[in-house]
Amino acid sequence: MPRPARPRASRSELPLDPAVHAPSAAHPVWVRKRALRAATRIVPHRHPWAQVAFSATGVVRLTVPDHTFIVPPTRVVWVPPDVEHFVSVVEDAELVTMYVLQDQPRGPQPLAGSAAGDWSRCRVLEASPLLRELVTELAREDVVQEPAREHCLAALLQDELARARPLPLGVRLPADKRLRALCDAVLDDPARHDSLEGWAQEAGASVRTVARLFRQELDTSFAAWRQQVLLAKALSMAAARRPMSHIAAELGYASPSAFSAMVRRAVGMPPSRFFNAG
Repeated sequence: MPRPARPRASRSELPLDPAVHAPSAAHPVWVRKRALRAATRIVPHRHPWAQVAFSATGVVRLTVPDHTFIVPPTRVVWVPPDVEHFVSVVEDAELVTMYVLQDQPRGPQPLAGSAAGDWSRCRVLEASPLLRELVTELAREDVVQEPAREHCLAALLQDELARARPLPLGVRLPADKRLRALCDAVLDDPARHDSLEGWAQEAGASVRTVARLFRQELDTSFAAWRQQVLLAKALSMAAARRPMSHIAAELGYASPSAFSAMVRRAVGMPPSRFFNAG
C-alpha cells in the first residue's frame, strides 16, 4: 500500500532541557511557555516524569506511539512518564509544557474527589479557567523566588488536574506501516473522501484489505475511526472561531443538524458545550 500523501515540510525543534526543567520536591511542577510557528515539530522524546501539554493560543497535535491528540486552549493532554511523544504545531501557537512530579501510577496528587480514570495512559482533560490561571502564575520566572507560594500553586494545579473531566478524545494509530500511511493521509485531510472506497482506491489497496487491517490493528471500523478524526479536526477549527455551519460543511455534513447529531452521539453533549468547554 503506497503512501497516499506526502507530509508537508516542517521545522524541527528540540524539547526543553531535562537537566533544567526536571520536577523535584523543591519544584514539583515546572511550567514553561514558548511561541511556535505552524508546521514546527518538536522531535520525539521521553522523560521520567509526567507531562501536561496544551496551547495557551493556537492548536498543536501531540502524538504518542498508539494515539494522536489535537490540543486547543480548552483541553490538556496528560502524558505519563517514559512515554515517547512528539508535538506538531497545527497553527501558530503558544505551547504550554508542564512537567509534573507524581507517584506512579496514581496520577496527579492529591486525588481525593478526583475524576476516575487510568493515569498510566494518555488522556484528554478539560482545561478549566482556574487551571489556565494557575499555569500563568507558575510560568512566571520569579515564582521560584517564593517557594511557599510556588508549592501552594503547584498543589492546587495538581488538584485541579485530578478533578478535571476526562473526555473520550484522541485518535488511535496503527503499528502496521501500510495502514499508518493511509491513516496519516486521513488525519491531514479527513474530508477528501467520505467513504472507505475512496481512501482505499487512493492508497492502491482493496476495500476488503483496508477494512481487515482496521479490524486487526485498531479493533474498530474505518467509519468509527474516521469519526474520531473528524471530531479532532472540528475541535481545531472551532478553536479558530469558525462557525459551526462552516465546520459542518467543510467536514462533509449535509447540514449543521447532522453534524450536531454526530457530536452528541460521540461525546454525549451538544457542539456548543463540547467546543467551548473549559
